[in-house]
Amino acid sequence: MNFQQLRYVRETVRRGLNLTEAANALYTSQPGVSKQIRELESELGFEIFVRHGKRIASLTEPGKAVLGIIERVLQETENLKRAASDFRDRDAGPLTLATTHTQARYSLPRVVSEFKRRYPKVHLTMQQGRPPQLAEMVLAGAADIAVATESLDHYPGLLALPGYTWSHCAVVPPKHVLLKNGPPTLEALARYLHEQGFVDQAIDIDKLFVPMVGGH
Repeated sequence: MNFQQLRYVRETVRRGLNLTEAANALYTSQPGVSKQIRELESELGFEIFVRHGKRIASLTEPGKAVLGIIERVLQETENLKRAASDFRDRDAGPLTLATTHTQARYSLPRVVSEFKRRYPKVHLTMQQGRPPQLAEMVLAGAADIAVATESLDHYPGLLALPGYTWSHCAVVPPKHVLLKNGPPTLEALARYLHEQGFVDQAIDIDKLFVPMVGGH
């Protein structure tokens, strides 16, 4: 038994049980395909195909069971080759990173510079969006990884890992109304935003605050 025989069986089924088309697809001869399938059947001890003369008519019941196993074996073989290729080429190839505007501007430049220094053969592309858009990019395969500014727990198809901590700082002029009664509280800030009309529109926190990375 060998992988070539398994591929011949699979391709014959894929080509509608037409041995000539299977042979053409595999760049071999029709008698060669037929011989290899016969040898596999002999080794297994039963026929995979029902034949009418030299023509294959259908799969036998054992053949149907065997076909499922053949599909899995060949798929796992392809997965093994792909895994080997990924490990060989893990320091090269394309990588798409999705992130927010603030992360790209303030937090990631040094990280990206160091990444490119370590992995010069990796072609890094960055996509920008809001956190929900970043999650959708990764789920759709448009990005390999995302760096978001908020939790994405409501996306069960993604694994979210903390990268670092940061806090936000409100920056206002010295005589701003928020400083009237001393340093502003969160309640005062929320009330101010409400009075300014932000409650009826989406608020991009990254545009309202200056991030203070790594501390509180």
